Amino acid sequence: MERTKSHEPEYASSLIEASLDPLIAINLAGKITDMNQATLKITGLNRDLIQGSDFSDYFTDPEKARNLYAEGFANGFVIDSALTLRHKDGHLTDVLFNGSVYKDRQQKVLGVVIVARDVSAQKLLSKYSLSLIEASRDPLFAISPAGKITDMNNASLKITEMSRENLIDTNFIDYFTEPEKAREGYELVFINGFVEDYPLTMKDGKLTDVLFNGSVYKDDRGNVLGAVVVARVITEQKRIEKELTEAKVFAELATGIAEEAKIKAERATEIAVDAVKAKQQFLSNMSHEIRTPMNAIIGFTKVVLKTDLNAKQKEYLTAIKMSGDSLIVLINDILDLAKVDAGKMIFEKTPFKMELSISAMLHLFETKIQEKNLRLVKEYDPKIPETLVGDPVRLHQIILNLLSNAVKFTTKGSITVAIKLLKEDTNSVTIEFAVHDTGIGISPLKIEKIFENFQQASSDTSRLYGGTGLGLAIVKQLVETQGGTISVRSEPNIGSVFSFVLSFQKTNEEAELKVDIVPIDHKIKNIKVLVVEDIALNQLLMKTLLDDFGFERDIAANGLIAIEKLKSKSYDIILMDLQMPEMNGFEATEYIRNTLKLQIPIIALTADVTTVDLAKCKSVGMNDYLAKPVDERILYTKIISLLNKSHSNLVQKNVDVSQSKKLKCIDLEYLIHRTKSNPKLMMEMIALYLEQTPPLILAMKKSWENKDWNSLYSTVHKMIPSFSIMGISSDFENMAKKVQEYASTQLKEDGIHELVLQLENICIQACSELEAEFILIKNNKS
Repeated sequence: MERTKSHEPEYASSLIEASLDPLIAINLAGKITDMNQATLKITGLNRDLIQGSDFSDYFTDPEKARNLYAEGFANGFVIDSALTLRHKDGHLTDVLFNGSVYKDRQQKVLGVVIVARDVSAQKLLSKYSLSLIEASRDPLFAISPAGKITDMNNASLKITEMSRENLIDTNFIDYFTEPEKAREGYELVFINGFVEDYPLTMKDGKLTDVLFNGSVYKDDRGNVLGAVVVARVITEQKRIEKELTEAKVFAELATGIAEEAKIKAERATEIAVDAVKAKQQFLSNMSHEIRTPMNAIIGFTKVVLKTDLNAKQKEYLTAIKMSGDSLIVLINDILDLAKVDAGKMIFEKTPFKMELSISAMLHLFETKIQEKNLRLVKEYDPKIPETLVGDPVRLHQIILNLLSNAVKFTTKGSITVAIKLLKEDTNSVTIEFAVHDTGIGISPLKIEKIFENFQQASSDTSRLYGGTGLGLAIVKQLVETQGGTISVRSEPNIGSVFSFVLSFQKTNEEAELKVDIVPIDHKIKNIKVLVVEDIALNQLLMKTLLDDFGFERDIAANGLIAIEKLKSKSYDIILMDLQMPEMNGFEATEYIRNTLKLQIPIIALTADVTTVDLAKCKSVGMNDYLAKPVDERILYTKIISLLNKSHSNLVQKNVDVSQSKKLKCIDLEYLIHRTKSNPKLMMEMIALYLEQTPPLILAMKKSWENKDWNSLYSTVHKMIPSFSIMGISSDFENMAKKVQEYASTQLKEDGIHELVLQLENICIQACSELEAEFILIKNNKS
């Protein structure tokens, strides 16, 4: 309904009375001309007493009240001015005044209307809040919407160096180097409801850098009463940032210097590596060049020694053979030392029976010790486990060197080999090996250098007893490279004790028995051997040895000739020299395996027994190797052993023919390598895969269906290592990693379900193929 002019006074009066806040109309003289019911309630007076009274009479600070309404008339308004009203019974109420002038129709100012907002509860809450944050070392301000400071903590007083009374009701922006920026800051609080890390600089005599964080606070009706802002002092942080910047500059300079040093170091390393390679190549060439004629000298000496000889001839030939054997030992020492220096020495980890192994080795010295009328004593700790994991060949080499020295330098008395258990836990044992002798001993001046290359106890030692001084240097290198320690105690003319300590892994596996030397059986005929050798003298020696075995043989002077012979004739086994003109042994073997597709056993005949060559022999497909000079008993044993194994494989191939038609997803080459073709260990690892994989497949599918991402990630993580162990393509490992990535982020879902299905299928196929492999290995083993 339209409101008429006659109703306007009543309408205005109803609006005034509807306000819960005290409302007062004041004329130009400062007299109260009207008020609402809330005013009567807050003063405790009736309307008649208040009407016409002086506005300033109702406040604790009359002068401030007069200034307030004067400000209203002067400016046309007043905003959030703080006063304290007095009730007739003396009760005080804190209020904030907001007001504006009102005018007649000719725009003449008639008076001012002021609304008093009761902020007592607000102040009480502020005091409570202030008590909670007063301990804060960061300045805190309460600000009204008009930007006036209504409260603060002690940290604010400290940083501004002003009292609470002087700060109250002053402008917040006045305490900053950039007032307008400060105004924008607190206005942002009221616009957004909060502000975060707003940078300002306070004018406190030191220009303190701060970051402001703040938010509004409201009454119980949701009305914004003001804002609280906290100033985090960041002067120290800025100092640190400056120092970090400076440090970064210095670091960049240092990095540049380091990079330059790195380049120089890399160049030096390259030079050193090239030098090591050159040394290795030189030793390899030297080994080949010396071993080739030595092979013939020792080989033919053995052949001649088998013929009818008179005593003098046999004596001379035996001396030649002994000299050749000594020269081979020297070559081996030099090469071993070079391999350790170059980090190329590889230590096997195979199960072996230590007591049996050492007893067999000591047996080799019995004749020599008896010849010198010495006693050999073995002291073996019975607490040492029967089977241990280690490198028995290198252990023998260490003890042989020490025992050889003891025999060499002892002319009377005894030699004791003592093996004692020092420490044992669930996984390993630590054992001390000691060789005691009653020999010539070592001078205290020489004992510190006894393990250095080419060092001997005195200048007379080499002349009287022989030797190069390399044995102990090699022993020290072999012990320390395996993580062990070696020491010596000695007194001249009393004797010496060389002792070393090594750790070995415990195992429940059976030790692999050393292949016994097979006695030559002349009844075995019809074995066709292809000898690939370019040196005429070595060709003749191999012909002699093979004729003695009763085998058929053909000779090829290089790899190309060997390949032509293989195209037209079949052989049971190949003896392949490595270094030949036209086509060497490595190239020829690769061609035989990859082009001719022949699986005929190949034994490498090498004068170079460095680790690099042996690894290369295996990588190109050679089945075994034999170092020159060739020992005819070992040669015969290796030929017979490989031919027996070849026949077993042939039977297995016939079983596998039907399965080979289907594309296999597994490749057991890695497993065979890691287990050293140990059927028991291979079966154990395959059984573990077959046991763990089906539950993992089910868990993977269930996790995907239930959207259980943590479980999916964990399950696939457990599946990944088995892919490489069982020779499953790396493509599936990459699929599994994509599924893991999705499970971790839930991003890029496209195709993930398909990948889960593919992983399921490939694992099921792998299980099927591994079951078949398990049966084959088990049958061949039995």
